[in-house]
Amino acid sequence: MKIGFDAKRAFLNSSGLGIYSRNTLNALHRYFPEYEYVLFTPQITDRLFQDYRQFSVVSPQNLVAKKMHSFWRSLFLVPHLKQLKIEVFHGLSNELPKGILNSNVLSVVTIHDLIFMRYPEFYHSIDRKIYFKKIKYACHVADRIIAISLQTKHDIETFFHVPPGKIELIYQPVSSVFFKKQDTEAIRKKYNLPNQFILAVGTLEPRKNQLALLQAVHSANIKIPVVFVGKQNASYLSEIKQFVDTWKMEDQVVCLTGLPEADLAGIYQCALLSVYISVFEGFGLPVVEAMASGCPVLTSSVSVLPETAGEAALLCHPGNISEIARSLVLLTENKELRCDLIQKGFARAEHFHPKNYAKNLISLYEKMRKGKNAK
Repeated sequence: MKIGFDAKRAFLNSSGLGIYSRNTLNALHRYFPEYEYVLFTPQITDRLFQDYRQFSVVSPQNLVAKKMHSFWRSLFLVPHLKQLKIEVFHGLSNELPKGILNSNVLSVVTIHDLIFMRYPEFYHSIDRKIYFKKIKYACHVADRIIAISLQTKHDIETFFHVPPGKIELIYQPVSSVFFKKQDTEAIRKKYNLPNQFILAVGTLEPRKNQLALLQAVHSANIKIPVVFVGKQNASYLSEIKQFVDTWKMEDQVVCLTGLPEADLAGIYQCALLSVYISVFEGFGLPVVEAMASGCPVLTSSVSVLPETAGEAALLCHPGNISEIARSLVLLTENKELRCDLIQKGFARAEHFHPKNYAKNLISLYEKMRKGKNAK
């Protein structure tokens, strides 16, 4: 079977959709190498996706297509799919190309979340309109829709009135690197990490709620350093710095960004615990990354995060600073609880192993193809 992918995010996005795309493609190639995978991207670069050479890759070639590369995958992809005899096309990041419905190419789209509809205040008006239009179209024309969580599945049904039978629940995978033991001493030296620290992974932005973590650390008089890892929203980073300066926490807060995946896995393994108290998520990948790495987790009791964490994390409400503080004190002081969460986390992370994910995807592709041939 020849399967095509919208791989733009795999090449160009460092986090979020990029991680999902790279994890998907690498898992399929590793565990099902007998299938043929063709990647479609407006730009080719190995800055983020070093493994792309193991795939067939298609990008704009003529001058007009190169000039319109930002629209290429949306408006000009279907002729390439037909020419290359793609049997199933998978839109990995919420959208499908125009004309796919009448192309005789089976299509599946992954919808990650509808946060822009639940929390519009976090997004610019124009961005919300673009996201809405693209996702509505993709949900309409796709043969199948993949939701990465029950929360997202419910939102697709609610906001776009998609029949439940059209939606497949397939949890996103965590990279296999997080299951491997890293050289923690080398990582600690490389990033000058303290002996003990609380880790928070994720883009520094209001929805991720990192300021609440610092407020809880301060209110509970916890002196353990906090290490933030992720891209930085300038205005939110300014808020965090203002809080840090006000309460003289400069020596207690470290910000890192642009880390290689193996180094991030090593930092999880060095950390005393991981905190991910986002207000709303479509999945919450850092929760599973921490579990696979053997790092106990404190996460939110709202949105999808209890679904992702299962029984393997301590939960708290992201808007309750006192509750966050009490949970932090409990985890930092109770070694037995941390060890229990580590063991439960290892077991929970296996549900999101790339091998299991790849099996589910291939099963879906095969089911789609058989369904088409039976008509």
